[in-house]
Amino acid sequence: MSGVDKEQDYFHHQDQEALNRLKTQVEKEQAEAALAERRAAHHHKCGKCGADMTTAVFKGLDVEICNDCGAVLLDKGELQSLAGQDESGIVTFLAELFGFAHHEGDSPLMRDE
Repeated sequence: MSGVDKEQDYFHHQDQEALNRLKTQVEKEQAEAALAERRAAHHHKCGKCGADMTTAVFKGLDVEICNDCGAVLLDKGELQSLAGQDESGIVTFLAELFGFAHHEGDSPLMRDE
């Protein structure tokens, strides 16, 4: 391989690496934009009926209540704050049933992400 071929091969390789980095960056930005768009479309929307939700204070916590069907949305940790320590095991059972992780010392309703 001549010196010119080596040089062309080197620059071709450099260009390919730069294109791959750029492609990865664009894909990451597109995924972030899609997530932001999805969140904006569903922000304060009921997961049950799709109607708007209103934030209300219940026992010192901000909870979201559906204006149409009355469904209640609790943020992470709010169920434990309202219900207290689960000694019956029902919360752990429900957490496992719906695919939430439970590690010793963790809140039983922490979803694996």
